[in-house]
Amino acid sequence: MWRGGATAASAARALRSRLLPDPTRHPATPLAPIASSRAASSAPSTAAADTVAEAAAAAAAVSQQAGSVSDALRHYGRCYLELSKARLSALVVATSGAGYVLGSGNIVDIAGLCFTCTGTMMVAASANTLNQVFEIKNDAKMKRTMRRPLPSGRISPAHAAMWATSVGAAGTALLAWKANGLAAGLAASNLILYAFVYTPLKQIHPINTWVGAVVGAIPPLLGWAAASTELTLNSMILPAALYYWQIPHFMALAYLCRNDYLAGGYRMFSFADPTGKRTAWVSLRNCLYMLPLGLFAYNWGLTSEWFSLEASLLTLGLTVGALSFVLEPTHKSARRMFYGSLLYLPAFMAGLLLHRLPNEQKEHNLAQTNELDGVLYGTNLQDEERARQKRENGKPSRVQSRPPVAYASVAPFPFLPVPIYVAPQGHEL
Repeated sequence: MWRGGATAASAARALRSRLLPDPTRHPATPLAPIASSRAASSAPSTAAADTVAEAAAAAAAVSQQAGSVSDALRHYGRCYLELSKARLSALVVATSGAGYVLGSGNIVDIAGLCFTCTGTMMVAASANTLNQVFEIKNDAKMKRTMRRPLPSGRISPAHAAMWATSVGAAGTALLAWKANGLAAGLAASNLILYAFVYTPLKQIHPINTWVGAVVGAIPPLLGWAAASTELTLNSMILPAALYYWQIPHFMALAYLCRNDYLAGGYRMFSFADPTGKRTAWVSLRNCLYMLPLGLFAYNWGLTSEWFSLEASLLTLGLTVGALSFVLEPTHKSARRMFYGSLLYLPAFMAGLLLHRLPNEQKEHNLAQTNELDGVLYGTNLQDEERARQKRENGKPSRVQSRPPVAYASVAPFPFLPVPIYVAPQGHEL
């Protein structure tokens, strides 16, 4: 069997060698050009495929890099927004803008208003960021603040401090450039008061609430100073309202978040008042302080008489809420008073702007400035006229005088006297 199989295999090999010549003995066969042409045709296709692959890889890398850049911008933009406390800063800008409008005359400078609001927003963002930089450990202990960018580790304290420094300096410089030095000084002092006095005081003594009320009352003064370049008695209406309004507003908040503030280590007024009675009485007292503000605004020429009525009704509504908090110091009554305070402030400012009267002091200052400019302009015209006359008098005369006249003509005889020349008495014009 094995012998027969070997014989068949040898016969098959012999037949194959006859039909297919050995390539070592016959190298030049008709199949070689075909193989070379196929290899040559496959080389460009391989190069094109490599080029397409490289282009796809480059596009993927660019797209990945662009995605990472957009993600980074979105991440830091969100962090900056949270560090700036956008809603609180917007409230500060609103009060500053209201102060600017109240301090303006018959015409409000829209460009000046925009520059003032922008500078105020930048300074407020800087102050709020510094506040969070100094309170990282405290915010990490409170449920309400532990998800902020710094406690959660989404941004480093050094980065946040650099952001606060740059935006605060830029906002103060903008106010000094486009408004005046008084507005820039108020902004810088408020930043220092909030970040370096109020913030550490929150962990030391409950008086921090009243210091914070002063901080909140300065922005409308900033706006008034930017519009009128000075501070007068009637410029104190809105700052006084903000000061007294903040006390019941934050007293209600401190009572509602009392346990959270205790966990964070903040010394609020409600810390030693578990029943809430003293907190409620402080709120009611400051609401009563706001009752005559509408009348003062009318008597001092800031608004019309209608505002005194509207402001009194608004303050009475807030006072009723504080009174209910006094009678029943519970979370429900505190929350009611808190929401009432949120409605009170925009309504009060809207009434001020709706019934405002032009700032007479600014109009008087503008009239004096225009009169002084007119006097200076007339003086300059007179000086220019005198200078022109001096220049004309200093020019040499163009009129030529006559030659000297002799009473005796030159005679050809030597015995006649010598001629006497006389200068002319006048010039012909």
